[in-house]
Amino acid sequence: MMEVSLNLPRLGPFEVLKGILLVFSQEGMPQTLTSTSMFNTSGFSHQLHPTKENEHERLIFQDGNLISASLEALIQHLIPTVDYYPEKAYIFTFLLSSRLFIEPHELLSKVCHMCIEQQSLDEPVLDKARIKKFGPKIMQLLTEWTETFPSDFRDDRMIAHLKDMIHRIAPCDESYWKTMNQLLQTLDQKLTTLNQGEENIVKLNASVSDKLVIIKTKPPSIQRDVLSICNDPYTLAQQLTHIELERLSFIGPEEFVQAFVHKDSLENPKSCFSDQKKTDNLEAYVKWFNRLCYLVATEICMPAKKKHRAQVIEFFIDVARECFNIGNFNSLMAIISGMNMSAVSRLKKTWGKVKTAKFYILEHQMDPTGNFYNYRTALRGAAHRSLTAHSNREKIVIPFFSLLIKDIYFLNEGCANRLPNGHVNFEKFLELAKQVGEFMMWKQVTCPFEDDQNIIHYLHTAPVFSEDGLYLASYESESPENQLEKDRWKTLRSTLLGKT
Repeated sequence: MMEVSLNLPRLGPFEVLKGILLVFSQEGMPQTLTSTSMFNTSGFSHQLHPTKENEHERLIFQDGNLISASLEALIQHLIPTVDYYPEKAYIFTFLLSSRLFIEPHELLSKVCHMCIEQQSLDEPVLDKARIKKFGPKIMQLLTEWTETFPSDFRDDRMIAHLKDMIHRIAPCDESYWKTMNQLLQTLDQKLTTLNQGEENIVKLNASVSDKLVIIKTKPPSIQRDVLSICNDPYTLAQQLTHIELERLSFIGPEEFVQAFVHKDSLENPKSCFSDQKKTDNLEAYVKWFNRLCYLVATEICMPAKKKHRAQVIEFFIDVARECFNIGNFNSLMAIISGMNMSAVSRLKKTWGKVKTAKFYILEHQMDPTGNFYNYRTALRGAAHRSLTAHSNREKIVIPFFSLLIKDIYFLNEGCANRLPNGHVNFEKFLELAKQVGEFMMWKQVTCPFEDDQNIIHYLHTAPVFSEDGLYLASYESESPENQLEKDRWKTLRSTLLGKT
């Protein structure tokens, strides 16, 4: 089995997805889902920045939507004035995509410089009446930036620009100091939570040994398995949902763009982000998916008795079904993937004891044919349920993450960042913002299920077999069927167990 990784363009496909590479190569760019979230970027009004007449000529609209402009014009369009404030959807789209062309601290520097110039904030005597109209708008822009892209403000230069702006407008209204302090406190809390979450994931990853195949040789009395920790499928599905939502909460929208920032490094060498965390949380989430795949396969291959192995398979089928009902498609796909790994699927005697009808239904839901048509239909249904939900339980939508990344990758590859005239291809970034914006809405849901730390700890830390270990355990459980398998079994016994 090939693990999912972020070594694009090889992200996402792995053996158990039955030819996902073929699906993408034959059908081109994946379908996209229409977002109806707060980040929906369709239908911008033809609201132009009022400060410069010639500015209008550099903002190109089509059917009322901004489709292209120079980078400078887009920056100017972001800047509020006494009479103008950019639409929320525009702010999100531009802040998300701008990092492909300019680092956040450079963008904020430009924004602040333009504000200072346009509002004459460097004059000895300020127009207080004018600044009192402008102040709340620049504060709102800075607040939206810190709330949506808090990781940008890990950079001390960002904080410096923010404080400088407040220092310039505060003399006109003392309330700006209070607003500023609240903004910084909220930002500090967000960054502290992010840092703690990232540190915890690093500790978890470090605590799991790479030498895992030895657990097959331990006496049964000291082996733990998932059924000894939790034998209720619904409870396990709930705890998986806890893990998914917690890990999703750490992923910032900027990581989806920073995964591709190297694409413009030749065009703009400064946009390398060498001093920032790029996609750490995104990568950690993909690793979690891989871990869950291998954990499922390990739990199935580990028991010595066929009856026990069949019980584990049926248990995970029920867990997968509950994940589907909850709207946790990422755990669902990981479980199906684990059960479809070669070391598991070859256990024909074990599968002969399993009632497989429910499993085939789940497989059908996640079938990759038609560009995952069945899954995308189910996802749209879950997304609609989320929009009309009256409880957090109904709001849960956890997408199959590797496919989401793949969609974004193909969108990025299929459209140029810049047009031949040098304009930023803003139409492309509107579509990107739709996909990322919908994800942002889903990841903000608070998990409604009571957490069970014992189960969560097991899911995070239970030893799993390597791929070779899985095959060895599989051969030990059900003997090799042909000479090729016999030779591999002999090699694995020699290399992993030191036996001949």
